[in-house]
Amino acid sequence: MKPRILVLYYTQTGQLRQILNSIISDIAGKADIDFAAIEPVKPFPFPWTTLDFFDAMPETVAHIPIPVKPLDPSITSKDYDLIIFGYQPWFLNPSQPVIGFLNAEYAKIFNGKPVITVIGCRNMWLHAQEKVKSYLKDANATLVGNIVLTDTNPNLISTLTVIRWAFKGQKEASGMLPKAGVQDKDITDAKRFGETIYKHLVSDNLIDLQTQLLANGAVHLKPGLVILEQRGIKNFRIWSKFIRKKGGPGDPNRAGRVMMFKNLLIVAIFILSPISSFTALIQLLIKRNSLLKDVAYFKELGYDKGRI
Repeated sequence: MKPRILVLYYTQTGQLRQILNSIISDIAGKADIDFAAIEPVKPFPFPWTTLDFFDAMPETVAHIPIPVKPLDPSITSKDYDLIIFGYQPWFLNPSQPVIGFLNAEYAKIFNGKPVITVIGCRNMWLHAQEKVKSYLKDANATLVGNIVLTDTNPNLISTLTVIRWAFKGQKEASGMLPKAGVQDKDITDAKRFGETIYKHLVSDNLIDLQTQLLANGAVHLKPGLVILEQRGIKNFRIWSKFIRKKGGPGDPNRAGRVMMFKNLLIVAIFILSPISSFTALIQLLIKRNSLLKDVAYFKELGYDKGRI
């Protein structure tokens, strides 16, 4: 009997579905594979308006669930051998639709199941993955693998291209800027993970899967990213509370604070980022051994509450 695999995901742009398609492309004929998209009851706009985008930050950081549509009975009635769970971070946290799903009764589909997480993002994913680990633990799931695909362009370039994509809907290259998002070659090459996943699944050896995925390049992580995320998530939490004191999503009373956050974030990215990167480099030199241990931890699947 073929193993049953559920590919469960949320994507706003379609990029994550491409990544997932690539991962399972070489094993599609060997397993019974179903796809299920997480859909918010009220979809988020794409391209975004500036206010809508930054107004989504406070509730994302605070993990305020939004309503999501139920999964089709054809999905919930099946017993899967493995769930591949694809998501992307928003503001260093799982996206709001993913938070909504993980807080809903539909998350019971994870109960007792081995899960592989697949992340597609610009570059920062550590805190989001820690939160997903916690949700999966509460859902009685077992995390057996993690695959991360990021935009490998320099930080400033990837920032400019993702801004163009998010607010203009233009992913393709323009002027001196390359195509936005995860590189096409990296998406295509993700198919190398499929056979590894399949072999470990049919041999009932998922406990060793992450070791092999890492050997195949499933996670690339620079120590400096740990420092930058630690700083970033602290600031996002402060601003989330500050903005939410003026009302909920879309409340005009908080628009001023939302735009204040936007302006300061832009300054941080384009002006303070080089300074922050320099101080992170100094911290890296001072705490190198500790940070290397952090890198090893984030590449693996264990969960230490409050690690970041």
